[in-house]
Amino acid sequence: MKILIDIPDTKADAFMDVLNSITFVKAKQLTESKAQALKEVRDAVVEMKQIKTGKKKSRSATEFLNEL
Repeated sequence: MKILIDIPDTKADAFMDVLNSITFVKAKQLTESKAQALKEVRDAVVEMKQIKTGKKKSRSATEFLNEL
């Protein structure tokens, strides 16, 4: 299982020490750019689910391309 946890920078070192002391846990820190990319992907998945359930309206490809 993979878990994404957001921890304040001031507490991150102590938390990583605890995680690394547990033999069956593999923990590594993400760079800011990777964390941002994961957030954007997660947001996109949430938006797609909202569109599929009718909670949000989709837009046409033409509208999307015109925005670019």
